[in-house]
Amino acid sequence: MAPSTTPDAPFGRLLTAMVTPFTPDGGVDYDGAARLATHLVDERRHDGLVVSGTTGESPTTSDAEKRDLLRAVVDAVGDRAVVVAGAGTNDTAHSLELARQAEAAGAHGLLVVTPYYNKPPQEGLLAHFRAVADATGLPTMLYDIPGRAGVPIEGDTLLRLAEHPRIVAVKDAKGDLFGASRVMAATDLVWYSGDDNLNLPWLSVGAAGFVSVIGHLVGTELHEMIDAYRAGEHGRALEIHRRLLPVVTAIMTRTQGAIAVKAALRLLGLPGGGPLRAPLAEAGPEFAERLRADLTIGGVTVPDAAVPHDTVREAAR
Repeated sequence: MAPSTTPDAPFGRLLTAMVTPFTPDGGVDYDGAARLATHLVDERRHDGLVVSGTTGESPTTSDAEKRDLLRAVVDAVGDRAVVVAGAGTNDTAHSLELARQAEAAGAHGLLVVTPYYNKPPQEGLLAHFRAVADATGLPTMLYDIPGRAGVPIEGDTLLRLAEHPRIVAVKDAKGDLFGASRVMAATDLVWYSGDDNLNLPWLSVGAAGFVSVIGHLVGTELHEMIDAYRAGEHGRALEIHRRLLPVVTAIMTRTQGAIAVKAALRLLGLPGGGPLRAPLAEAGPEFAERLRADLTIGGVTVPDAAVPHDTVREAAR
């Protein structure tokens, strides 16, 4: 069993889909990734991290970069946090290669997104997910996000996938709480909120935790929300939920998540606030100022000037 896991939370309770830091010349900043991972785990109470998810700009990183990035994060925090590798593509053969590569690089689990763009039928999804789960000995989290993939993983398909011993969880960005409740009631699949807008509602219907984006900035608060809800302190959990609404608005509703998070990390002087790869475009000054205002309202302390990365590096040692 990987660090920070239990049978009812096989990937931990708070994970963030981590951005991939890039150097000014466009290469992957492996040292920056290690420092950001260390900050999130040691300073922001993360039980785990997802590497090379969509927020990590996985469509524009090579397989070799994914491998080396995963190794850097595993080396930095793998002894005290769950490291989950994004291994899903819209090509089953390629997904199998990424899954095996992730296992060899030390991942504790896999995140496998619904094949996107080619819109396979449910039988195709069933065969795809089973093939990836068969490729390694790692526990697998399905990622159901029809807004990006073009197709949902339907309830009957999830019921059949739950029979696979290594398909153990779902990251849900579909938002069908009733449909998910029916699957949870009928299977042992563990649910994770994949939509920061719905984190608290997902807890109310039995989710184990979150795979977050705003966790880059407010991981400690999100963990407190989970702890409060599980302790029966529902009013406290609701108070945290409402206090974080401006942060969710700032990061999740105005532009693509990686763009907003990197702009926020830049404001905070944290690793990962550097460039993005095309076709993503950097947020402009107007967005950054609005972001600063929303983060401040949401309780995030934003310095007047970004702290140099070297300062963060020294603090993390």
